[in-house]
Amino acid sequence: MKKIKNLALKLYKIAFWICGKSFNKDNSLIIFESFLGKQYSDNPRALYEYMSIHYPEYRFMWSVDKRYTDVFERYDIPHIKRFSLSWMIYMNKAVLWISNSRLPLWIPKPKGTTYLQTWHGTPLKKLAVDMDEVHMPGTDTERYKRNFTRESAKWDFLVSPNEYSTEIFKRAFKFENHMLETGYPRNDFLFTNSDDEAIQNLKKDLNLPEDKKVILYAPTWRDDSYHGKGRYKFNLEFDLKEMYEALSDEYIIILRMHYLVSENLDISEYEGFIYDYSKYEEIRDLYVISDMLITDYSSVFFDYANLKRPMIFYVYDIDNYRDKLRGFYFDFEKKAPGPLVTTTNELLTAIENTKNEDFNEVYNTAEFRSRFGALEDGKASQRVADEVICYLRSKIV
Repeated sequence: MKKIKNLALKLYKIAFWICGKSFNKDNSLIIFESFLGKQYSDNPRALYEYMSIHYPEYRFMWSVDKRYTDVFERYDIPHIKRFSLSWMIYMNKAVLWISNSRLPLWIPKPKGTTYLQTWHGTPLKKLAVDMDEVHMPGTDTERYKRNFTRESAKWDFLVSPNEYSTEIFKRAFKFENHMLETGYPRNDFLFTNSDDEAIQNLKKDLNLPEDKKVILYAPTWRDDSYHGKGRYKFNLEFDLKEMYEALSDEYIIILRMHYLVSENLDISEYEGFIYDYSKYEEIRDLYVISDMLITDYSSVFFDYANLKRPMIFYVYDIDNYRDKLRGFYFDFEKKAPGPLVTTTNELLTAIENTKNEDFNEVYNTAEFRSRFGALEDGKASQRVADEVICYLRSKIV
């Protein structure tokens, strides 16, 4: 059976390459993909929503993992199943690919196709070529870096949220093409849909109690804790019973795991207090309804800072993460826009301290936003889309 699967994959790869040589371009077709086809979210979604309104002459299609088609069907969004025969044809005919994560390395970029890579975060932890060691399954340090840069060489455009990221992306990805330093399209929503009415409507849609404050817990993944390639483990490292006893009268917790984490956590004992929205299609809604963010080393805090709400960093394994797994691009312990805590008791104290009026001032969050969020103004989607569409039109003329 394994030999048959390997042969089928080999034939599919050959067919994809042949299609790229055979089909004429459809100059109106644009393909979107988010997090390996698992989500309708992030920068690709923001660009899709903007372009659907302002560039109706184009045809838009989403590339979707066959296990995650439900949200696209629910919203009636045009999509094709990843690695199907139709997908092969559409990918080769498309004039533009828009993705926020790497495509499989074996996919050749057809002649005449432009590839816009939006990426998916401002980097705190080291990326790609900048990583000293790689601890992910199925690869080693040298191979990981080589494969990453082979993929990034296909990118015609790369979106950067700020000057800091531009410098890192150029070096870590060995990127030499068009850098779009525009702010992140996905953050436009935080400026246009964060008023009180929008928050209440979102809470209703998510079936959440409207009389409780919301804590969003959004941790990242650990490179060395995994079930297998692309499937990472994660455990809640705080005492959930203590959290429930201390917070449940006033708060609820929304859990949002990283898309690479495959864990199904049993939180049934605390129904009505902790909600798992890891599979919810769009974290931006969860940002907007939350009164504070708890995270660790995830890039979500760069985005959340735009809302000017309290952030707490639960970093129980910081020594291992900083010194062994990844390393940081700046002194996170001194510059984090919120307290770093390592125990449940410290976490509960920090949550209580968010009620202090000077909480954000103590952690210099205004200075943090100035450095990392100066370009965020609700119009990044427009800046990215307009420049790329202008480029496409110039190629046709």
